[in-house]
Amino acid sequence: MRVIAYARVSTEEQGVSGLGLQAQRSAIIAECQRRGWELIEIAEDIGSGKSLKRPGVNAALAALAAGDAKALVVAKLDRLSRSMLDFARIMSTAQKESWALVALDVNVDTSTPSGEAMAHMLATFAQFERRLISERTKAALAQKRAAGVRLGGAPEIPPEVEARIRRDRADGVPYRKIAEALNTQGVPTARGGRWHLSTVQRVLARS
Repeated sequence: MRVIAYARVSTEEQGVSGLGLQAQRSAIIAECQRRGWELIEIAEDIGSGKSLKRPGVNAALAALAAGDAKALVVAKLDRLSRSMLDFARIMSTAQKESWALVALDVNVDTSTPSGEAMAHMLATFAQFERRLISERTKAALAQKRAAGVRLGGAPEIPPEVEARIRRDRADGVPYRKIAEALNTQGVPTARGGRWHLSTVQRVLARS
């Protein structure tokens, strides 16, 4: 069976954890070899899983819609999305287009009734967890406001730094090399920290 895979990390820092891209790739490749599946591609994203507005996952879904593969494989179910609504849309699309969703960490395979039921249940818990985090964040912000802490907008980098990043990227400099050069020269991020691949990407994503 021909399959396409998907992997995601939320931030550059997660690249060294159990959720890292390389760990996900290795798990997917090993499982495809074990089952005799033909892996045509591993689409990837660096960013939030709150919505499906990600180029990697959209490319994978487009390939499935075109019939290039018969299953979408992810190493971890929450790497695909943390939104119950998005999960529901993906599974509805999978049924309509006759392809399966396979999540290795929870033994989910929507080509079977039990696997589909498990996917719905786990998606519900993922959404529940995200709402709990949101509620805790709101409560923490409310406490800060009550204590008189001023909560302003997100800090921005100087225009000349943004211009430099855009110029380097237009010249074909890789994201990681741009971040390394900024760190080497002691250029701080908007929050005064170090530059990472994802930090550079966020600057370039600004309109």
